[in-house]
Amino acid sequence: MCGIVGYVGPRAATPIILEGLKRLEYRGYDSAGLAVIEQNGAIAVRRDAGKLTNLMARVQEAPVEGRIGVGHTRWATHGPPTPYNAHPHRDRTGHFVVVQNGIVENFLPLRNQLIAEGFTFGSDTDTEVIVQLISREFDRCRDLETAVRRALSLLQGPSAVVVLSSHEPDKLVVARLGNAGAVVLGYGEGEMFVASDIPAILEHTRRMAFLENREMAVVRADGVAYMDLDGQPIEPKPIHDIPWDPIAAVKGPYRHFMQKEIFDQPQAITDTIRGRLDFVTGEVRLDELNLSPQLARSLHKVTIVACGTSYYAGLVGKYLIENLARIPVEVDYGSEYRYRNPILDDRTLVLAITQSGETVDTLAALDEARRHHAPTAAIVNVVGSQAARVADGVIYMQAGPEIGVASTKAYTTSLVDLLLLAMYLGQQRGRLDGDASLRLASEIAMLPDLAGRVLEQDTHYQALAQRFANYHNFLYLGRGIHYPTAREGALKLKEISYIHAEGYPAGEMKHGPIALIDENMPTVAVALRDGVYEKMISQIEQVKARKGLVLALVNPGDDGVAAKADALIEVPKASVWVSPVLAVIPLQLFAYHIAVWRGCDVDQPRNLAKSVTVE
Repeated sequence: MCGIVGYVGPRAATPIILEGLKRLEYRGYDSAGLAVIEQNGAIAVRRDAGKLTNLMARVQEAPVEGRIGVGHTRWATHGPPTPYNAHPHRDRTGHFVVVQNGIVENFLPLRNQLIAEGFTFGSDTDTEVIVQLISREFDRCRDLETAVRRALSLLQGPSAVVVLSSHEPDKLVVARLGNAGAVVLGYGEGEMFVASDIPAILEHTRRMAFLENREMAVVRADGVAYMDLDGQPIEPKPIHDIPWDPIAAVKGPYRHFMQKEIFDQPQAITDTIRGRLDFVTGEVRLDELNLSPQLARSLHKVTIVACGTSYYAGLVGKYLIENLARIPVEVDYGSEYRYRNPILDDRTLVLAITQSGETVDTLAALDEARRHHAPTAAIVNVVGSQAARVADGVIYMQAGPEIGVASTKAYTTSLVDLLLLAMYLGQQRGRLDGDASLRLASEIAMLPDLAGRVLEQDTHYQALAQRFANYHNFLYLGRGIHYPTAREGALKLKEISYIHAEGYPAGEMKHGPIALIDENMPTVAVALRDGVYEKMISQIEQVKARKGLVLALVNPGDDGVAAKADALIEVPKASVWVSPVLAVIPLQLFAYHIAVWRGCDVDQPRNLAKSVTVE
């Protein structure tokens, strides 16, 4: 989870940057660095692998002094965690440095093009492509803002970028491309701050503004100039007065934690991918899983144990693992598993999914597995939690703190972890070759940007919520990999709005639920263009034949469903492997806005707790 801190003003930049990075350590990282323009006009860079203390030691050995600079903590995506892969990255002339939070999906063709033009690279990272492009464009236009805009126009994928140049040493150029990677601008008295998260600069200012997708800011000590990535000036961003309370501060400009956590998802997905997927080879690395290739090849079954939202993630995981790794998968409720005398052995992997790592029923299921000497693993969000400690191996969600009781970003990051696990097992078992792995890696790389596009339709979800908020019963239908999507969508609605909702496999509708359908019970149908699309069309027609209302999730341009449904939510076209992440986000926001419209306590729904630690 990359962290960014920048400063321009009358004070020494280095201690402000280092302290800000320290406040972002909770995000996780494997290297750190900073760059400062010194009094002689040159950019000094210090960076190292490992903990922030290593960087501090380097700065102590070779101090850097200046009044403008930027720092970064990196979680590796492209290239291992080494000093030469740590940020900031500089161009070949040494006049430009860049720090980035995000993924450059097309870095390889861009890198090859630059090499063909005579550029040399000193790292394995995708970020270095950005600074080399900026350097090239500056040579052509001799204007920093223009060079940054031209360089960013060539990138694919979400990025938050901060640029520092000795050619124009009084400014930081900051940009946000896509919806992964927050950009916070802090307003001080005669000084300005930049950060990837509020806590990094809260010690210095409470007055903060936030960049949106495709916006750029030129930050000087006396203020900020805003523009879009086409170079057109835009209105100054509203300045929010952030409370000093550290918990409330995390909420930032959002009304509820749940709302913020829904919008955190592009970044959380990016962080979950980081360091685990090689976009050049397609290879998956899950170092903390502690599942050797030999054991992976010997497995004859996987049992997933979970509760609530995590259980529905497990249902998606069953589809992924069985298809990509060809291992049979069972999914069990943690609350039932230990009471049915499960059949276990040393070739059955028991995989627990738990956001908190403290869910009592899931922990009991892990204990049952250990009692039978079965290998265990856990997909967990909270580092150091009990599930992470007792399981043989762990895959962290990297979702960051999730405060809202109704889980959102922990669900989608679990899905990404399960996809990476399915790929890893498929690769180790010889079921997923290099070409297939690269195709999947490419699809996963696009996921944060696609998730951001889904979030851009929020005003549409608000309008739908107002239209449907007064109904008392909902039926959610899905098939195949989207049957769990239907169940999770229904759960979100009932959790926070107190509306009765049921998620069903669409093929089972005629086995009971169809008796309930009338004009007073809307049906939410997940009808994306996949292998069961035609079957979902049939279910929609059956609902309409009984005067039922249909809200359909479709891919863009689906005129066939548009002619039948009463309302539509469009989800970007993507492969079946990543589509569950994209399909659930509109359902989260639909439920959220209905709950707000009905005046419900969104973050703390009645009778619910974030972690169920007693039976």
